[in-house]
Amino acid sequence: MWWGGRGQSFNIAPQKAEPDMGLSGPKSVQRTGMLESRSCQLGSHLASGCLPGEQILAWAPGVRKGLEPELPGTLICTNLRVTFQPCGWQRSQVTMAIVRARAQSSQAQQYAGISLSKAGQSSGPRKPPIPLLETSEDWETERKKQGAGSWRVSPVNERFDVATSLPRYFWVPKRTLDSEVRRAFGHFHQGRGPRLSWHHPGGSDLLRCGGFYTASDPNKEDIRAVESMLQAGHSDVVLVDTVDELPSLTDVQLAHLKLRALCLPDSSAAEEKWLSALEGTRWLDYVRSCLRKASDISVLVTSRVRSVVLQERGDRDFNGLLSSLVQLLSAPEARTLLGFQSLVQREWVAAGHPFLTRLGVTGASEEAPVFLLFLDCVWQLLQQFPAEFEFSEFFLLALHDSARVPDTLTFLRDTPWERGKQSGQFNSYTQIYTAGYSQLPAGNSVNPQLSVWDWDLRYSSEQILQFHNPGYDPEHCPDSWLPRQQPNFMVSGPPSSVWLFSRGALTPLNQLCPWRDSPSLLAVSSRWLPRPAISSESLADQEWGLPSHWGACPLPPGLLLPGYLGPQIRLWRRCYLRGRPEVQKGLSAPTISGLQDELSHLQELLRKWTPRISPEDHSEKRDPNTIVSQSR
Repeated sequence: MWWGGRGQSFNIAPQKAEPDMGLSGPKSVQRTGMLESRSCQLGSHLASGCLPGEQILAWAPGVRKGLEPELPGTLICTNLRVTFQPCGWQRSQVTMAIVRARAQSSQAQQYAGISLSKAGQSSGPRKPPIPLLETSEDWETERKKQGAGSWRVSPVNERFDVATSLPRYFWVPKRTLDSEVRRAFGHFHQGRGPRLSWHHPGGSDLLRCGGFYTASDPNKEDIRAVESMLQAGHSDVVLVDTVDELPSLTDVQLAHLKLRALCLPDSSAAEEKWLSALEGTRWLDYVRSCLRKASDISVLVTSRVRSVVLQERGDRDFNGLLSSLVQLLSAPEARTLLGFQSLVQREWVAAGHPFLTRLGVTGASEEAPVFLLFLDCVWQLLQQFPAEFEFSEFFLLALHDSARVPDTLTFLRDTPWERGKQSGQFNSYTQIYTAGYSQLPAGNSVNPQLSVWDWDLRYSSEQILQFHNPGYDPEHCPDSWLPRQQPNFMVSGPPSSVWLFSRGALTPLNQLCPWRDSPSLLAVSSRWLPRPAISSESLADQEWGLPSHWGACPLPPGLLLPGYLGPQIRLWRRCYLRGRPEVQKGLSAPTISGLQDELSHLQELLRKWTPRISPEDHSEKRDPNTIVSQSR
């Protein structure tokens, strides 16, 4: 775990410095005491804030500077985090999300022991809280739920001999045979051919696939199969170059490292230049870019009936991010608590996002927190549309921390094959392909039968209640947002129009595949193509064909188009600045009593910070904002 604050430092009695623990946190941690038993035995005032299985490595009483008045407390270094515990604070005021979620758990037992104990209380196999999409029945149930009548569940990858990074089952057009699917997927990078990601109730289909393997030499039958799968029975096909105008994996990693360093208490950034330094990390720019592109794709999906194909070379990073955001913007059921968990399970876990590699658990060079970037985008949506989401910020924080410190196979494997192999699900199958298999770091112990969604095994009922957004409007009923469209007559011939979506504009293409007689535009990165002029009209206005002087076009029911300019994109303070209690105060407490406590705290601070007023000034009205600004 990592934490930080802005312009903060600690004044600690000079002692021998504690050796580097390999943790993200302030470098000024200095030793004043070490527990011989390496366990939480510092007394109830310190041990009460420990997580199950957490060990206190060192602690130091000190004074935290940068506050008026200064805040005394204890600096604690554990095997999971570095945290500052102010004097007199109760455990309920701890701001670490993972502590907030688990503080009331039994702290004398290891997490694995607690989970296994609770899991063993029920007779028979434990049913997962959401479908894990490990069986064909799960995929068929989800297909029917989406109303994707023109699609079917294909078992062609049941033995993982098409691609180990793909799930055992996925959706393909009804008219496509499994033999055609197998041959067609061989002409895509890592065998990740086109398949359905989401069916819009209005009739459009959102697909995702890897990049074309242009070195292959498909025959005419294979080319027809590929084109048929991309077309998905629609006369209008839009191919989206996913990575165009989005950051590279290296950019994401560098921005995240800069953001983490900036949020540490010993950051070298001056207070008056902190916001400029924040912009210099580029993290908010990347959040902005992802939301802008997802909004454009949502317009493409909802404006008319068509096939929209997300194409990324590896199909395991930004395809999942954009597909998930498009569904959150377009489908109210994805904004419910269960719907969002199902979305993450389908578009990230089952789709083979390399969590283990991207989150740096293996120490591989391909580290890039794309999933954390996605969670930040979701938090931005939650701030702009608070009544549209059933889940709360605290749920996002718990999910964020569960990814940062994974304790289930959900985030501890890179592919569905690896995850199923570890859990013993595929012991009866012959190993077909093992390239890129990621080994778990030594010493990690997880329960292979549990997923991250088994919240009730780790959190109390009261804590799970905080996952629900009290401002959610139940009138946004998933079953009433848009009537299901009647099945369309599928087009049997070639599509009448093929487009490449790049830089917010559509460019016509001559063909879908790069293996025809004339070279396809898709065989070359869109960064090398002539750039169309960006229209002054929004994509929504262009797609719905409304004249610009009519003003903003009316949005379809259920569609959200977020703002992404300037101050509309903000820093997720409760996540990134969680080490500063004074920053956390006033950040939308989850309960009425919590809001009352925070109000009392702010009133107490105002009384302390308000300068004494002479009797002759009592009659003058003072602006509270002026008082606070003068006291800084």
